[in-house]
Amino acid sequence: MSHVEDELNSQPECWERAAREAGPYRAALPVPGERVAIVGCGTSYFMAQAVAALREDAGQGETDAFAASEFPHGRSYDQVIALTRSGTTTEVLDLLAQLQGTARTTAITADSETPIRRAADDLVVLDYADERSVVQTRFATTALTLLRAHLGLHTPAAVTDARAALTIPLSHGLVDRREFTFLGRGWTVGLANEAALKMREASLSWTEAYPAMEYRHGPISISTQDTATWTLGPAPEGLAEQVRATGALWIEGGLDPLAELIRVQRLAVAVAAARGLDPDSPRHLTRSVILTP
Repeated sequence: MSHVEDELNSQPECWERAAREAGPYRAALPVPGERVAIVGCGTSYFMAQAVAALREDAGQGETDAFAASEFPHGRSYDQVIALTRSGTTTEVLDLLAQLQGTARTTAITADSETPIRRAADDLVVLDYADERSVVQTRFATTALTLLRAHLGLHTPAAVTDARAALTIPLSHGLVDRREFTFLGRGWTVGLANEAALKMREASLSWTEAYPAMEYRHGPISISTQDTATWTLGPAPEGLAEQVRATGALWIEGGLDPLAELIRVQRLAVAVAAARGLDPDSPRHLTRSVILTP
């Protein structure tokens, strides 16, 4: 078993622990009414997108998500949350250094013994969700679970669905598809972006992601019998029929959307295996992007 398989299989237990720890970490996380920015790189950026949408939908305050390198320094925030598994990503560390004295900062990380401990005002440490694989799975979803719990949006049903996601068979013929499209709405747009990234990283697949209502505004034209189109969460009315008419395989996620992401992670590993690839070591990628001057 690859590291990524072992790590993605441990997610239900990680989520349970994260939900329990949301209370003790309350002081490090935003309170209702604060203006908040959530930043990250790669997978962490997509988790930031999901959290920002969840927090705004919950009526807890204006919340934006940015890639760390694209933070708008002309805007003011009460708190900036940085998601960084390694605690060593250059763009995140540079941003936190620039924000010192202008906004309270909290870093959510898997490793507190890194430069991140000096860069942020507060730390949330999820070391039990750290990973050996380059490809992120459990750290990202555990961080999102902790933040969902902090917002009062996590339920035990999500963990139940996560366990189901580890055993539900993948759709027949799915692994053989050549193109994969992921769709979301609201907070699951970030999950759709992450699903597409997982397929690219682990299996070198051709993938794309869109807000579900946008799929009919052009992207559906590329769908063929080689395409699988997968929604994370409920689909817009009539979209399933339109996608099937193209010949594409339609998959509508019925589990909690975060648990549905686990099924995509499994797909990425399965496609990698079918293509003779090592999902733990994607080409051209490292566990953390550290830039030198």
